Amino acid sequence: MQTWQLQEAKAHLSEVVRLCIQQGPQLLTVRGKDEAVLLSKTDYERLMGTKPNLFDFMRASPLKGLDIRCERDQSQNRDVDL
Repeated sequence: MQTWQLQEAKAHLSEVVRLCIQQGPQLLTVRGKDEAVLLSKTDYERLMGTKPNLFDFMRASPLKGLDIRCERDQSQNRDVDL
């Protein structure tokens, strides 16, 4: 991973992005301290993974196919102390 001072990275942004795509993540420093890493979109998507939509999530549930009965309390009201 190549290291860039922030001001240098700003001055050579096109090069930093090109290297990020070709060689991998680029480390950015601010006042000598490691502060950020620039990733290619491909690397970012690989790290973040894909998130299933609700339908796919429910369909993949290990509970799928079980006969689960959910019954609602049908009472009209309840006593509440105020």
